[in-house]
Amino acid sequence: MAIEHDYFGLLESGPDGSIFWSEVVDFGDQRVTVDLTAPDQDDVSIDALDVAAAMIAALETIDLRARNAMVSELDDRTSEVTEFILQQQEMLGEDLEDLLVDVSGDTHMDVIRSLQLMSMTILADEHGGKDPFAVLEYALDPDSTDDVLLVNLDVSGDVQSVTSAD
Repeated sequence: MAIEHDYFGLLESGPDGSIFWSEVVDFGDQRVTVDLTAPDQDDVSIDALDVAAAMIAALETIDLRARNAMVSELDDRTSEVTEFILQQQEMLGEDLEDLLVDVSGDTHMDVIRSLQLMSMTILADEHGGKDPFAVLEYALDPDSTDDVLLVNLDVSGDVQSVTSAD
């Protein structure tokens, strides 16, 4: 079986009924891997695919929302964003400045500005559910993808949570 969509083309299911689509898209001066996945094709609607396509088209706006959500968590010293930044400072020491795109003196803001969007995973079967519909993965150092921040988005593109994946 397969689903046809204007943006994604023909999405054929695997032997287990799952679907997977992947493409690398240009985002500013970097390239971002976008994956669309669902464990069961029967749980994926055309509406979900339309929302997913709109999110990919609005990646710049969604990235801005994600970064603003990270900034809003800086007030909480126990937030995952603050912990991530402190961990990066401790691990990298003076080498941290080499990874920053701008050094303003506010290290926390500089780190958030310097994070690279590595990937966007769309969980197409979560359309209308409470679990994240899309997950953005950010890394300060693209070669060290073990230390990342994950931003979970709902179907409207609003941030549900920011977590670290250490």
